[in-house]
Amino acid sequence: MKFFAPVVHVLLHIGILGPLLMGILDSSFLVLPFGNDLLVVALVTRHRNEVPWYVLSAAGGSTIGAFLLALVSKKLGEEGIQRIFGQRRYEKLKNRVGSRSGFAVALAGLAPPPFPFTIVIAAVAAVGYPIWKILVSNFLARGVRFTILSLLALKFGRQIVGFAKTIPFEVAMVIFIAACFVASGFSVAHWLRHPKKAASAAKVAD
Repeated sequence: MKFFAPVVHVLLHIGILGPLLMGILDSSFLVLPFGNDLLVVALVTRHRNEVPWYVLSAAGGSTIGAFLLALVSKKLGEEGIQRIFGQRRYEKLKNRVGSRSGFAVALAGLAPPPFPFTIVIAAVAAVGYPIWKILVSNFLARGVRFTILSLLALKFGRQIVGFAKTIPFEVAMVIFIAACFVASGFSVAHWLRHPKKAASAAKVAD
């Protein structure tokens, strides 16, 4: 846990910038499930009067991350997204979403992992759903999500802090953070590799 202590310390002491940065990373190309949720809960427990700012910061960061993800996905198009997530998985999601792209984005913003947030944003952007609608839906959904989390933190904050100080929790967090680092590495590599393949295929076709 000492290895990650400096990172946690920084996130807890940079105020509203913490949820903003975590939101950008979590909603773009990295794999950080519950990362911003835990950070918001910890911050609200420490600074109970700053709830609105933490909610806006977390929702805003997520929206910026979704914007970056949507831009890249729109540029790659359906073929590029299929290469990244797999044709079967993409087609299954596309059939489920149908004309309900706005609802799908809102649900992705509200639902916790393992709901496939990244592929939902990527898919609706790739099929041409307006980016501004993606951003509005995501911001509102994330705002509701982090408001609920903040209210829970206000009510159960002491119990949460007490549990967080236990050895089993610290061990679990070390494993969890390490897994996030590994998964994020694979995710970034996957996104970087497949666009190159798509570009090479396009050149051959020309």
